[in-house]
Amino acid sequence: MKDSFDQPAQGGVLRLQKFIADAGICSRRNAEALIAQGEVWVNGRMAVAGQKVTPGVDKVTVSGKIVRTQPQPRITLAVNKPRGLICSNDDPHNPDTIFTLLPREYNRFRFFCAGRLDKDSEGLVILTTDGDLAHRLMHPSSEVIKRYHVTLKQPFPASRLPRLVKGLTFEGERLKVERAALISPRADGTAIDLDIHMHHGKKREIRLLFSALGYIVLRLRRYQIGAVRLKGIPLRGAKQLASKEIEQLFRSPNTPHAELQATAQRDTKIHED
Repeated sequence: MKDSFDQPAQGGVLRLQKFIADAGICSRRNAEALIAQGEVWVNGRMAVAGQKVTPGVDKVTVSGKIVRTQPQPRITLAVNKPRGLICSNDDPHNPDTIFTLLPREYNRFRFFCAGRLDKDSEGLVILTTDGDLAHRLMHPSSEVIKRYHVTLKQPFPASRLPRLVKGLTFEGERLKVERAALISPRADGTAIDLDIHMHHGKKREIRLLFSALGYIVLRLRRYQIGAVRLKGIPLRGAKQLASKEIEQLFRSPNTPHAELQATAQRDTKIHED
């Protein structure tokens, strides 16, 4: 059930935070924060919480930039990010971003990166013009499951898997995963490839966790978010998601352990760089 302010009020009047979100500036929650910080102005006056505007009539600026009155269409893409690109809209030190992969017809829209991968990592990333969807995907309460294929420099023993789930504190940060399994373990119960599940994820958390345990990550690839898999999307390619597929991002597939390992192996082979 949607909140009452999801629909325009009588006469086309909208709550200011929804107007800003519809324009693709940020999520409604972030818009509320910008209003509180004095970054939003309406008709030359600083906006206040709870204010309403009429699209096409009122002039709204955010951080000094005029907000267009024509709402963006809601577009959500699943992208197969290669290594070497960052997940940022604007970084003067890294001109090559994941947004350079978008087909030309999407260049006029503002996309949000709903869950980033660091520059050295690859795989499935969700880009969307829907700020509220991006916020929902990234909010810890949604517990969206993300699956990763991790390749280490040194073999990892099965006996240490519980430590990954239990976690540890490293430089003041609590690091842990929700599930970990060896892929194609050797006779001695070790493997260099692991399947990792997380539903939170701090910046570079998987890499930091293994580093704290004395292991070097050679490759990290996200191959699934919720029930949406990378399969069928070529490296540097993008696929627009239908409404049903978007909802699958929030589903927990509960894949059996054996099938999970086979899928991780198969998908990695298919999408080898």
